[in-house]
Amino acid sequence: METPTKPLSFWERANDWVSRSVTLKLFIVGFLTLALLIPTAFVRELIREREQTRDEAVREVSASWGAAQTLGGPVLTVPYRRSEMDEKGKVLETTAYAHFLPASLTVAGTVTPEQRDRGIYVVMLYRAGLKLSGTFERPDFSKFDVPESAILWQDAFVSMGVTDLRGIQEAVGLTWNGRPVTSNPGTISDDIFASGIHAPVPLDPASTASTIPFTATLQLNGSSELSFLPFGRETRVALTSTWGTPSFNGAFLPYQRTVTPDGFSANWKVLHFNRNYPQAGLGAFIPRSGKPQDAAVVGGVPTDQTGAFGVKLLLPVDEYQKTTRSAKYAGLFIVLTFTAFFFIEILNRRRLHPIQYLLVGFAVCLFYVLLLSISEHLSFQWAYLIGCLAILSLVFFYTKSIFQNGRVTLVFNGILALLYAFFYSLLQLADYSLLLGSLGLLLILAVVMYLTRRVDWYNAYGRAEVSTK
Repeated sequence: METPTKPLSFWERANDWVSRSVTLKLFIVGFLTLALLIPTAFVRELIREREQTRDEAVREVSASWGAAQTLGGPVLTVPYRRSEMDEKGKVLETTAYAHFLPASLTVAGTVTPEQRDRGIYVVMLYRAGLKLSGTFERPDFSKFDVPESAILWQDAFVSMGVTDLRGIQEAVGLTWNGRPVTSNPGTISDDIFASGIHAPVPLDPASTASTIPFTATLQLNGSSELSFLPFGRETRVALTSTWGTPSFNGAFLPYQRTVTPDGFSANWKVLHFNRNYPQAGLGAFIPRSGKPQDAAVVGGVPTDQTGAFGVKLLLPVDEYQKTTRSAKYAGLFIVLTFTAFFFIEILNRRRLHPIQYLLVGFAVCLFYVLLLSISEHLSFQWAYLIGCLAILSLVFFYTKSIFQNGRVTLVFNGILALLYAFFYSLLQLADYSLLLGSLGLLLILAVVMYLTRRVDWYNAYGRAEVSTK
């Protein structure tokens, strides 16, 4: 005689539905995925904080050595008297300045890199030995509404713009028309340069010479970047260095360059047609459109208007940039890990608790913290490998006790290892990362659809046989 089955209570039926509902499990997994975006956001903020700490260390070293330098000029300036009427109708006489850019400008230099350590951070510094030469045309005031009697020829001077004067290591050797002249710190007029040096030069208005030659030698310390302003009617710059990872930036790229692991050489040629200001003008005639916050200001002029160009000495590996790129994939990595966890749960017919999903998700988030901390001391490749091995080992022993099945455990951890390798390849192939990523996701979706094509989703946790053939 069979014992009658006791009917299930409401709470027992509800608990049975909760434990067997695939829809509810998917909702919970989706909620956990969104919840884990919070710690991934904290990881990104931690990366930015460490990067800011690195930048602060760079600024501290640069403060005593020399900042990123931009060299401008020389510029010939001739003062003149200008009469103005104030609001009360009284005539005031002030001093204004006419500026003349060189007819030709050639810069030849050697950049010697130096690396300095500040704690765990590396600061890229350099010493630049620069030689400038060129010619000025005789100043012509005929194009300006300035009477000859107002021109102060005896007060003429040349000026050169230097971003950070602390980087000047020796007296600037300046010759004017074949004669040495004494240079002084600071600028008399801030029409062109906010920071730099100047030197009084003799100008004879009665001279018949059409051009005035000049030369200048400059020993300059700086950090990371060296740039030039194309102030010549024809500006030529030639640089050589023993640094093997340069980045040529600014408004103009070199027309000729050679880069090897042992160093680089680069040559620029810029014509006055390539920029948006003339060879001569009164006052601040170089355009200054744009606010300072919209463009970096060099020598008092936004660099997007002056056409500054040059080279940046890049460190071979920027661990923060690579870690940031890696952390951008954290959300997708969590989704794919939970997807693999969920489908192994379905196919293995072993129900898993949301807490177990959460712990595996925390392990995935912890990987990026390990990657950040280790990459500050080792190369990014080794940091990625060590972080992967640490997380894979942790997840392996945890899932082995969950699944109680060695084959299933190996399958899940193999999938996780493939995901780490897949995302590492995305980091290496910057130009093809989108193509590789989309093809990889298409392949993953195809595999999931194939393995679950015969799953009875209405009875996924039931006792009915599930075929995956």
